[in-house]
Amino acid sequence: MIDLIKRLFLKDEQQTEDPQVNTAIAAAALMFEVVWADHEIGEQEMRSMAALLHDIFNIEHTKIEEIIGLTQENHRSSVGIFPFTRALNTQLEQNEKYLVVKALWTIAYADAQIDAFEEHTIRRIADLLYVPHQRFIEAKLAARNP
Repeated sequence: MIDLIKRLFLKDEQQTEDPQVNTAIAAAALMFEVVWADHEIGEQEMRSMAALLHDIFNIEHTKIEEIIGLTQENHRSSVGIFPFTRALNTQLEQNEKYLVVKALWTIAYADAQIDAFEEHTIRRIADLLYVPHQRFIEAKLAARNP
């Protein structure tokens, strides 16, 4: 996970990675936090995560599989969500951060039940992304009633 974080934050001009992919990696890490919040990795939630990464970041499916694989492999050694929320705060506009929060809610609703830990995780991420409470609620309602 440390290598992933280093790649995410490299500011070297020699870097050739697509910044959109780095943003997707940060978002995927946060999405996986929601998937894992109830300590069960549901198939529906993982499919929802992949679809949302494709829809939001317009990344091809093979790259999404790679991003999700990295996220899962490195989750155990995670240093928390702060590096990822910080990355999204510097790379996304307010409306894009709203879309990420809405995606988190969509993942939480994928298995038709919201766990208290999922809600707490989403609330914490939304706060760290500086998404106002009103937009947090709008995202929750929009994800519940697509």
